[in-house]
Amino acid sequence: MADADTRPNVLLVLTDQERYDCTAPDGPPVETPTMDRLSSEGLRFSRAFTPISICSSARASLLTGQFPHGHGMLNNCHEDDAIQPNLPTGIPTFSEILDANGYDCTYTGKWHVGRDQTPETFGFAYLGGSDKHHDDIDDAFREYREERGVPLGEVDLEEELYTGDDPRDSSEGTFVSATTSIDVEETRAWFLAERTIEAIDRHADGDGSPFFHRADFYGPHHPYVVPEPYASMYDPDEIEPPDSYAETYDGKPQVHENYLHYRGVDGFDWDLWAEAIAKYWGFVTLIDDQFERVLEALEEHGFDDETAVVHASDHGDFVGAHRQFNKGPLAYDDTYHIPMQVRWPGVTEPGSVCEQPVHLHDLAPTFLEMADAEIPETFDARSLVPVIENGGDVPDGLEWPDSIFAQYHGDEFGLYSQRMVRTDRYKYVYNSPGIDELYDLAADPAELQNLIDHPDYAGVRREMRERLVDWMDRTDDPNREWVPDVLADS
Repeated sequence: MADADTRPNVLLVLTDQERYDCTAPDGPPVETPTMDRLSSEGLRFSRAFTPISICSSARASLLTGQFPHGHGMLNNCHEDDAIQPNLPTGIPTFSEILDANGYDCTYTGKWHVGRDQTPETFGFAYLGGSDKHHDDIDDAFREYREERGVPLGEVDLEEELYTGDDPRDSSEGTFVSATTSIDVEETRAWFLAERTIEAIDRHADGDGSPFFHRADFYGPHHPYVVPEPYASMYDPDEIEPPDSYAETYDGKPQVHENYLHYRGVDGFDWDLWAEAIAKYWGFVTLIDDQFERVLEALEEHGFDDETAVVHASDHGDFVGAHRQFNKGPLAYDDTYHIPMQVRWPGVTEPGSVCEQPVHLHDLAPTFLEMADAEIPETFDARSLVPVIENGGDVPDGLEWPDSIFAQYHGDEFGLYSQRMVRTDRYKYVYNSPGIDELYDLAADPAELQNLIDHPDYAGVRREMRERLVDWMDRTDDPNREWVPDVLADS
């Protein structure tokens, strides 16, 4: 009789545009008992960052273990100006390798990594829940809502908020937030949790092979539309402005202030932002409650002791920080710092914290090492298994970078070449069309004062530029050919 396969199952829950601080111990009062439980029972990464703050690019990096300049999906694939609507063929992905190594790979929810590609292109069985705007892979959720008697687009909304000159005018601007009249059971978050539970049920009836399930929630990305009790769970009058709300844009690249107008929120006052934030927090708690349903399903089938559960987000969200909406060519921690927790029974030390800098796409080689599969040389990422097994600390003798590298290439408004390197203390941002940025995160955690020309920080600027060039060199960044000359200090 063949030996039983002892490799762990893996459940990856990826949220869309979730801020790091929502689940941070010193963050705002957002109720996230499930994600907090994951941290208390496993390992929390306090310095996890996305390689790029835009959906398709970040998700492609997670699949391929590469920085965006490596896989080439530099902006959102669904937009008319997409540089690359699909991932190039031939790039290894962690999911295809898992599939080839005996894992039963399933997927529910948001995809957004290709107009003509689906999760099934990359080794997954897709089980439904797509959104028409981004993917339109199936009709499952639309049919579900029709069966419930509340077809999509035919529900009552209250407290609607839009960008533009009139925040209550639905005829213009971008939809920001609202209260919906539907029941919780009719939300996409509930539906995706239900589809994920069905996937777990299916794995329980399988042949005993290890499974990898990926559940991608459509939120808390805007529009922040939630039903009761989540819509009124947080009182806007009790929400205080973040320190970065004092942003003046003095000494910052011009694109920062331009983007305020581009997003249509230059007229928003704090009362409007507080209203949006309250709905955003409610959205986070709604998803957290659905996550709990999924974990309960693992426990009901006895999978909880043999399944590594991972939670992360593709990137963050401004939601009024720096008075900005959504994301863009602004390399602030609001959109680059992401939540990441791992609970791997028998491996993670309960309540441990990893303070080492890590990237979202480091999860790709991590999943492969969990599965005893070979990690491709194409990956510009490192497995997190050594620090996971060592209580969050780097094992003796293992080198680990003390900084992260990130980039941005543009989205709806056009190309914008940007690179960022961040240590625990400093952040340096290279903006090819504008002035560069340098922040002392210890003295100025809100990133309000750009120190790029401050004489007292000349040495720091030089050191951070050297770090950036080193990252670009090690990752074969094509901009490496000319950026060093641009950055050279006189």
